[in-house]
Amino acid sequence: MANQQQPVPMVLAEGISKSYGSNLVLRSISLEVARGEVLCLVGPSGSGKSTFLRCINHLETVNAGRLMVDGQVVGYREKGDKLYEMHPKEAAKQRRDIGMVFQRFNLFPHMTALENVMLAPSLLGKGSKAQLKAKAMELLARVGLADRYDHYPAHLSGGQQQRVAIARALAMEPKLMLFDEPTSALDPELVGEVLDVMKGLAESGMTMIVVTHEMGFAREVADKLVFMDGGVVVEAGDPAEVLSNPQRERTKAFLSKVL
Repeated sequence: MANQQQPVPMVLAEGISKSYGSNLVLRSISLEVARGEVLCLVGPSGSGKSTFLRCINHLETVNAGRLMVDGQVVGYREKGDKLYEMHPKEAAKQRRDIGMVFQRFNLFPHMTALENVMLAPSLLGKGSKAQLKAKAMELLARVGLADRYDHYPAHLSGGQQQRVAIARALAMEPKLMLFDEPTSALDPELVGEVLDVMKGLAESGMTMIVVTHEMGFAREVADKLVFMDGGVVVEAGDPAEVLSNPQRERTKAFLSKVL
């Protein structure tokens, strides 16, 4: 019987290094995320988690290694065995397939929730105004905000703003969603409503990489947990296993402070 081809991972990082001057932030990171998988990145502040996330959609350039999303090198053209950085316009086009949700919501304050969600698809001519409005309303309903469509960000809670930001990222129909500590700027009682939306996304089969301090979420939703410190992957594996039975002393020390 012919060998079945291995499925292409949604994200493949090979030997990724990143430095700012003499400060080496990422040290030869290699990991992969399968299609439909949820990966949670945990670790202390300054361990390189957010930088790695930003490298995935080429908001940061890498100094060494290769990052691929859905089989395509991110931000570079491959010619022979050499990589050439893409023109910013090409990189931006590639980035459309990757949704990103930041700590801060970055909504346009002069636009309603509906207008914020509609903006990017309308700039790219992804449908008529009526189609885009219907799609945006559908997405706001998906994040539990159908009744807030005409509210401006100033009249929404932090949790509601972050849910609008998630709907906005989904409006581009991404194949991959990146979350950079999406609940860290929220009041504790608002965290759950954002995590619930993210759980729903995971259940729908969305491939997600989440930088988080929410260990309960990581345990419940992630397929894989990666603990980073000092720019390296210290430990990785099944979330329940890593959280309840860490193998490395550094992981044990970190978890003893956060669990």
